[in-house]
Amino acid sequence: MSELYLYDKALKTDFPLLCGVDEAGRGPLCGPVCCAAVVLRDDFVCEEINDSKKISEKKREKLFDIIIENALAYSIVFVDPKTIDEINILNASLLGMKNAVKSLNLTPNLVIVDGNKVPPEMDVETKAVVKGDAKSLSIAAASILAKVSRDRYMENLHEEYPQYRLDKHKGYPTKLHYELLAEHGIQDFYRRSFLKNRPELLK
Repeated sequence: MSELYLYDKALKTDFPLLCGVDEAGRGPLCGPVCCAAVVLRDDFVCEEINDSKKISEKKREKLFDIIIENALAYSIVFVDPKTIDEINILNASLLGMKNAVKSLNLTPNLVIVDGNKVPPEMDVETKAVVKGDAKSLSIAAASILAKVSRDRYMENLHEEYPQYRLDKHKGYPTKLHYELLAEHGIQDFYRRSFLKNRPELLK
């Protein structure tokens, strides 16, 4: 039985409705940050679930459906680039996490969040777990829901703006991405605050 499952099982002794929360897309130059919250069934075990960064895209897609099928509740929330620019990426991520928990159709007993900060003014007990996506099944599941949802969003954006090759780099700051930005300029879905060090691209 996986260590991730055992970690959650120990918490569920006191908190049967355990909610895992994670985000995807803090680092990209464009697009939203995506936050997911999930409450898994007690008897759900899946050895393949792990931190989304350690799993191939094809496997993440498969696990996405398995997680949703085995969730008592889940919620996926996007925070747009304009909000990211206004309140910064950390606060935007925390806001998205809080809203993802609030959007669940049940109230968890405990929320565990990947990282070292918890969203402010949570209505339920919340705990930060450093490297939680590699420790907790619930957080790892949330990381997969967030990552797959954001990647799908960026692929849809690619259909509209193929010149930026968003399907290839998903908005992350790669050499190719900067070259394409210099060639085509920025659009409304770019995070202007992420390009402050490259003022020539903000014209």
